[in-house]
Amino acid sequence: MNISVDELLNIKETDARAIFEGVKYPWEALAKIKVFILEYAKNLPDDFERIDEFVWVGKGTTIDKSVLIKGPAIIGYNCEIRQCAYIRENVIIGNDVVVGNSSEVKNSILFNKVQVPHYNYVGDSILGYKSHLGAGAITSNLKSNGTLVTVKYGTEKIETGLRKFGAILGDLAEVGCNSVLNPGTIIGKDSIVYPLSSVRGYVPNNSILKNNGEIVQKK
Repeated sequence: MNISVDELLNIKETDARAIFEGVKYPWEALAKIKVFILEYAKNLPDDFERIDEFVWVGKGTTIDKSVLIKGPAIIGYNCEIRQCAYIRENVIIGNDVVVGNSSEVKNSILFNKVQVPHYNYVGDSILGYKSHLGAGAITSNLKSNGTLVTVKYGTEKIETGLRKFGAILGDLAEVGCNSVLNPGTIIGKDSIVYPLSSVRGYVPNNSILKNNGEIVQKK
């Protein structure tokens, strides 16, 4: 199935790869983040600094003085956490990641080299290797009626059992500015979402989602 962990994510590009053991769908890892961080932190390398009770930061990472971080959180090596960013509990950030000005990340996993550089919200989501959110793009993680999130995959509706679940971005996925990824959205590997899109359901690997909802294969 094209929405499995193996189809969407290169787990070698996160130090949290063990969180995906025994997991079929990526979103199953979301409920495991807090416990994983607290256990994993016990054996972090010596070049991680503990900057708060439950916050650990790797060597070479810069954090602007206006940033607010609420643990548990692990931030990897050589990241940029820019002004007014908000890291809000249960967050695993890989290496060489940019969390930009006024961006918020909550209960999420960001693989290596992810960029969420301007006014982004990432809630209850997983962003694969080198994926990127354009300015103002957000993951909406709660349905307006508060019911459990389902994933629309072709004609199927897959029950997640989660009340809060934003999106999964496959490796190298690119989301255009001011787009909204509705709860349960899956963007495949190396796919592009046009700016100003409202996305729901599944966008296959190596595809382009246009503003009119049309999905075409990349050439």
